[in-house]
Amino acid sequence: MTQPLRIALLQMHIEVGQPEANFAKLAQMLEEAVSGANKPDVIVFPEMWNTGYALTEITHLADPHGEQTISYLSAFSLKHRVNIIAGSIAEGREDGVYNTIFAFDREGRQIGDYSKIHLFRLMDEEKYLAAGDKLGKLEIEGAGAGMMICYDIRFPELARKLALDGAKLLFVPAEWPHPRLHHWRTLLTARAIENQMFVIACNRVGVSGETHFFGHSMVLDPWGEIIAEAGEEETIVYAEIDLSLVDTVRGKIPVFEDRRPSLY
Repeated sequence: MTQPLRIALLQMHIEVGQPEANFAKLAQMLEEAVSGANKPDVIVFPEMWNTGYALTEITHLADPHGEQTISYLSAFSLKHRVNIIAGSIAEGREDGVYNTIFAFDREGRQIGDYSKIHLFRLMDEEKYLAAGDKLGKLEIEGAGAGMMICYDIRFPELARKLALDGAKLLFVPAEWPHPRLHHWRTLLTARAIENQMFVIACNRVGVSGETHFFGHSMVLDPWGEIIAEAGEEETIVYAEIDLSLVDTVRGKIPVFEDRRPSLY
């Protein structure tokens, strides 16, 4: 049995269009996460935590090239020797605003980034945001991992591609609202079962306009069993995972060996 990996999910309320308030809230929750007896190895944030979905103002609210986010979280991860999957932020670039995750290791190094490739039309993302054009792949503590954002979990081929490329962990920051709680729980469970990997999903809570976000951040194992799940309040969710379980499950039900991609 390998050393368990301790996970903390920051299920936070996000003030729409107020990056300074959101940075302050994040800093508070980060300090709380690392102050306990069982300090986490990996901390995960929700989607668009710096601005929320203030899309009509997103161009001037976005963090230019993620500079503020990267500077702060690189220093934090080094100081506390913790890996960070920094949810996603509105990242401003010359060609538009991207919904981007940055990831950092215990040394404060940026070890990955991923910009959301599937833009959600129901929230008009395609009108205000640019789509990414690469997969979110990285290594955490020597294990292959993948990153997806919210709407991405409705595309099983993306999760499968990440699994085929070596991911044993899938990180999913989100802003997933009522009334689609059943979809959230079912899709995350399906991605875990079909790819026989851990799924670590961090959702926001609170109200934005007329939209209610339900939280239910969760950690699922490669059998699709829920290890930890939050309710609808702002909280930090803690879980421990044993990465050796991935190989055990894949050995018992050899899905990847039994694939017939020549037919599909």
